[in-house]
Amino acid sequence: MGWTPIVIAASGLVASAVLTGLVRRFALAHGVLDLPNDRSSHSKATPRGGGIAMVLTITIAMLVLTFLGIVQWRLLLALACGGLAVAAVGFIDDRFTVRPGVRLAVHTAAAAWAVAWLGGLPVLDTGRHVIHLGWPGAALATLGIVWTLNLFNFMDGIDGIAASEAMFVAGAGTVLGVMAGNGEVSASSLVIACASAGFLLWNWPPAKIFMGDVGSGYLGYVLAVLSLRASARDPVALWVWLILGAAFFVDATLTLARRSLRGERVQEAHRSHAYQWLARRWKSHRRVTLVFLALNLLWLLPCALAASRRPDLALRLLLVACGPLVLLGALAGAGRRETATNP
Repeated sequence: MGWTPIVIAASGLVASAVLTGLVRRFALAHGVLDLPNDRSSHSKATPRGGGIAMVLTITIAMLVLTFLGIVQWRLLLALACGGLAVAAVGFIDDRFTVRPGVRLAVHTAAAAWAVAWLGGLPVLDTGRHVIHLGWPGAALATLGIVWTLNLFNFMDGIDGIAASEAMFVAGAGTVLGVMAGNGEVSASSLVIACASAGFLLWNWPPAKIFMGDVGSGYLGYVLAVLSLRASARDPVALWVWLILGAAFFVDATLTLARRSLRGERVQEAHRSHAYQWLARRWKSHRRVTLVFLALNLLWLLPCALAASRRPDLALRLLLVACGPLVLLGALAGAGRRETATNP
């Protein structure tokens, strides 16, 4: 990766930070606030919708990278068009209320759009076999994108956690892209990492602004699409990217599974994710966000690097990476029933 993507990404960091500040000023002036309620993890009214700064920054940066020939048009179309659709429905949901069915339809259409432009699910390397799933794989990839963008929304519940997760996954994706000689993926990942860092300057605990659905769903979408693009060149890249995002995947999936088994309506707002239990127990958003960052840097990143160097062990390393997280998530309370006596 040359200096041009680095300059563009650094400019994106500054632009994201400046735009977030402007969005915050607008939100305060027009009363666009997230008001605390019994399902909130915050205690005071806070401006929201700051994620639009990342959406604009990443979209413009990707356009420039495509114009310069660093990113191919099909990746731009997959990221920009589908991403803007996800961001738009999130923006409307932030201001008003969008029915779950409508939101899901937009998410599914955006995911299917990306999968179509990227040619479906690439072949997968299990270590012993290389598998091509054809159209069932395309359907699976679509569902994976939809789940990823929604879990980012689920996990965006305390200060700094979603933006720092996006910064980590995209930053690690940059390193892995450089190692694999994939300039398109490394440049795109660096742009996302820097835009997330620019927003995080305002969202770090105690947050001065929230990203809202406009940002959380968008980040989940672009990271999922980028992992799919990386897999087109490297059959084990999907396992590596899943390792990088395992902290969010495990918490969200374990919480959903336990709530579903109890017959609870999973679409209803709740505070039963592991990170939410920890935030209440420790009375600190900062501490929980730092714990997730530590898990990412000290456990998941080494696992991902090992998987990229040993493709024959990548799938098994994914299972190894997730195992302790499942145990930690269960101990922290992921999906545990909320009662009046719970902290």
